[in-house]
Amino acid sequence: MMLEASSKAIKKYNGHCQCAISYTTSPIHTPEYYLELIKTMESMGADSICIKDMAGVLTPYKAYDLVKRIKEMTDIPIDLHTHCTGGIADMIYMKAVEAGVDIIDTAISPFSGGTSQPPTESLSLTFSEMERNPGLDMEKLLQVAEYFKPIRDKYMADGVLNPKVLLTEPQTLKYQVPGGMLSNLLSQLKGQNAEDKYEDVLKEVPRVRKDLGYPPLVTPMSQMVGTQALFNVLTGERYKLVPKEIKDYVKGNYGKSPAPISDEFRKKIIGDEKVITVRPADLIAPEFEKMKKEAGDLAKNDEDVLAVALFPQVAPKFLENKYNKKPAEKEDNKIKFINVTM
Repeated sequence: MMLEASSKAIKKYNGHCQCAISYTTSPIHTPEYYLELIKTMESMGADSICIKDMAGVLTPYKAYDLVKRIKEMTDIPIDLHTHCTGGIADMIYMKAVEAGVDIIDTAISPFSGGTSQPPTESLSLTFSEMERNPGLDMEKLLQVAEYFKPIRDKYMADGVLNPKVLLTEPQTLKYQVPGGMLSNLLSQLKGQNAEDKYEDVLKEVPRVRKDLGYPPLVTPMSQMVGTQALFNVLTGERYKLVPKEIKDYVKGNYGKSPAPISDEFRKKIIGDEKVITVRPADLIAPEFEKMKKEAGDLAKNDEDVLAVALFPQVAPKFLENKYNKKPAEKEDNKIKFINVTM
């Protein structure tokens, strides 16, 4: 598996390894498919498993059935993550809690709903009336909400936060477009003065996804599929423009697709280029010492080296500020974000 090396490293250094199922639906993504995936994750040493419903396409009764079957086969804590885009997230959480889910992901009310998660306060109050009371302090939650309300209002007034992403869009249940992907599509279309093509792009997304072997629409695949769908619509010709990332995916640089990609489509995208059938990372030479040398005096530890490797454009300036700034003033009013643990 692609994540086997990561899992081994986490266990080696006594970290908590949470493996995630990127939940989606397709002819191959059945409950049995996910149960087999969980067995593999458990064998890799997963400490917890997240059902990541990034597009908000899980439905309440399917959530109940999936969580129930998972809890019958493993004692590993199960975390459920979904979005309100389709308008059914609260019901999904209700049924999942009834089925025995251990953790649900929520958002403080000013930033809840739409492409975000259900509100922490409302669900905390709801579940306080059952035996699995999360025990959160409602007064403190309301204080947090009041703190963020003016921040939300500012970004809405500035146009940074598009009100459209806060609305319910049941079509996401059909097109399976994650909340973050919807936001990106709206931004891209606005930049091209083509907001009237929004529905056309949404309809193109599942067609592109089918061509690519039904990859789950989670980062980075959601952005890749969304951009390709955008190009297909704006150019008026499917795959006239193909980003490098899509070509790399078809070549196998992102691993094996869930369903086979047809030879005809593969040839259209990459011609006669060779397809990778091994673990892509095995083809990359070790570069840590090289990056360490390039980072020079900026990096004081391994974490700094990794920061430079991952974010070469912004990490140097960040590290300069980190090590050259004056001692920070004592901070009051720190806000910590938590999951609602059931």
